[in-house]
Amino acid sequence: MSRIGKLPIEIPAGVEITHKDRLITVKGPLGTLEQPIDPSMIVTIEEGNLVVDRPTENKRHKAYHGLYRTLIQNMVDGVTKGYEKKLRIEGVGYRATKSGKDLNLQVGHSHPIVMTDPEGITVEVPTATEIIIKGIDKQKVGNYAAKIRAWRQPEPYKGKGIRYHDERVRRKEGKSGK
Repeated sequence: MSRIGKLPIEIPAGVEITHKDRLITVKGPLGTLEQPIDPSMIVTIEEGNLVVDRPTENKRHKAYHGLYRTLIQNMVDGVTKGYEKKLRIEGVGYRATKSGKDLNLQVGHSHPIVMTDPEGITVEVPTATEIIIKGIDKQKVGNYAAKIRAWRQPEPYKGKGIRYHDERVRRKEGKSGK
């Protein structure tokens, strides 16, 4: 049996989970999230816990078991605590600024890159070399951080580029190194 799938999800105070047809809705202090699930999966809510079970030992059901349990757990965590990703910009002249809902990046291109914040995501720029992305949907936060990082990924020779806060870039010697 799936180690992750069999764990119950504790429903904290202030969080309401409803299961109707094929849609799980999680309401909490920070917002509301919805996730469609496979109709064959069995979701039961009892005594402050939510349990996801699979109907058979079919390979597809085994794969969905842990997946849906993790997706629901991420929704519960998102509406209670929220998620955030921190990015760091390194390089001479590389910087980020925020104006309204637009994020302006100057990362070595001939023009500034302007990105508009997606729905449900807030972006903060405390300094010119730091970007903080916050939201309740883990998938959207991670995806938007990856899109920002894709404009200038860190390179191994000088270390310039946009990187995650805890990311370590393995540095290489140039052609003079032997």
